[in-house]
Amino acid sequence: MPINHAKLPPLDPSRAATIEAFGGHIAALEPIGAEVSGIDLAAETAPPREVLDALELEMAQRGFLVFRNAAEIGHEAFLRASCWWGGRELHSTHGVHPATPDGNPHIFRLSNDRRHGIPDVGPQWHNDGSFIPATFSHSGYHIIRPPERGGGTHFAHQGIAHDALPEETRERWSRLSSVNSASGVVHPMVHTHPLTGRRCIWLHLGMTGAIIEALPEAEGFRLLDADEMTEVCHTYNDILNAGLENGYATPFEYRQNDCVFIDNLAVAHRAAPEAHMPADQQGLRIMHRSTTRGTHPLAPGFGLPQHVEIDGGNPFGSGVWQGGGIGFRWEEGIPMRN
Repeated sequence: MPINHAKLPPLDPSRAATIEAFGGHIAALEPIGAEVSGIDLAAETAPPREVLDALELEMAQRGFLVFRNAAEIGHEAFLRASCWWGGRELHSTHGVHPATPDGNPHIFRLSNDRRHGIPDVGPQWHNDGSFIPATFSHSGYHIIRPPERGGGTHFAHQGIAHDALPEETRERWSRLSSVNSASGVVHPMVHTHPLTGRRCIWLHLGMTGAIIEALPEAEGFRLLDADEMTEVCHTYNDILNAGLENGYATPFEYRQNDCVFIDNLAVAHRAAPEAHMPADQQGLRIMHRSTTRGTHPLAPGFGLPQHVEIDGGNPFGSGVWQGGGIGFRWEEGIPMRN
């Protein structure tokens, strides 16, 4: 597959100056992301709105922000900082593990040891909240205990990945909409990011039950069949994987007390394979995840509804139409829990 070696623009000087005037500092990470220092996530008072806006815009541009914290950050402080972005309030849809601090319903506690958190989450490329119309604007990851032998998260920039696709593929994908296998919510496979204006690809490789194609010249709709679904999912997986070699994805490893916030409309993510390896091999891994309310529905366009009855009969008569928590299995043997 031809690869466009596009890179992100440098940090915006005016936004960097706004952050520095408050006493913070932002530095670009390579190839994507940025690191923030000098801003205390544990402070009772949030930074001024102009500082948060500058940070949020850089996050939208570069995909994610890393806050390196010298001291332990409490879970309440992490959740407060999660509300600095997007819809500015928490939106939580997950279960609560018994080891979750205070049983807080806004903490999704993950681990490679089920005694300490929920295991095996997120092995395939995805964006959080694909089962709701106004998908989460941002997600936060607070590493409570990084494993000694690796177990981070892979992040891939979906705007650069879009540009790296062949033109013919970009055109066709712009007419595709995915159907969540658990809820029947419909999202476009290509959308325009609300802050950057950049075209981005978007698909959940673990929870897609159907893909609807809007035919050219407004000729109606059809469902992709199993072979076509397999091809699209493989191509999506391949183009994001290619970012690890071509400068638009990164295998990020956490340090103690790190907090990472991602723009959920700009980057896809997946747990590194090592993150799911047993604790006696990798060391114990514990992470808290937060999710922030979306700002607007991610609507499919072409006159398609935001929701269809995925558990009902196939309205198209042919093609893949698969309800249930686990989506279409596009490769035999791969873990699909998300």
